Formats: sequence, C-alpha cells, structure tokens
Amino acid sequence: MAKLRTLKKDIDYLVNEVAYDCYLAMYFNPDKYSEIVSIMEEAVDLRNNLFELANNPADKHNKSLVRKHYAYVHQQMFEKIDELFVKLSDATKLGK
Repeated sequence: MAKLRTLKKDIDYLVNEVAYDCYLAMYFNPDKYSEIVSIMEEAVDLRNNLFELANNPADKHNKSLVRKHYAYVHQQMFEKIDELFVKLSDATKLGK
C-alpha cells in the first residue's frame, strides 16, 4: 500500500459504487426497498469500520507490522465489498 490517502480514496470509491448500484436497484425494484436499504446501511458501516482500521494501525513504530496491517485492511476491503455486491445481486434476482 503506497499511501494511507490512496487507501481511503479506494474505500470511498468502492463504497460509493455499492451505494450507486443500490440506488439503481431501488429504482428498478421498488418492492425490495427495505432489503436494499439494509445493504446500503451495511456499506456505510463497512466504510466507517475500514476507516477506523486504516487510521489506527496496531504498532506505528514497526514498519513491517504497519505494512501487514494495511495489507489486511486492503484485503478486508475487497472481500467485504464483494460480499455486499453478492448480497445486492441476490436481493434483486427475478422470481424471488
């Protein structure tokens, strides 16, 4: 991870993509409104949790541990965002 600033921008970008897709899903599936809103709330909670992790590495003086911490945050970001997209996809399937 190059910079903390870049990580935070990536987090914001991906969470905004989830929110944007949720808004589109609500437009095309108004009957699933509450389920989609809960996914959006999860995305906001994820953003806050990832920012908290990014801002507070365990040991700021040990560069190796800091790199591992940010690699973990980066991995969690992609895994959790992917989970949110899968939930949104499942929520908007036809015939459900």
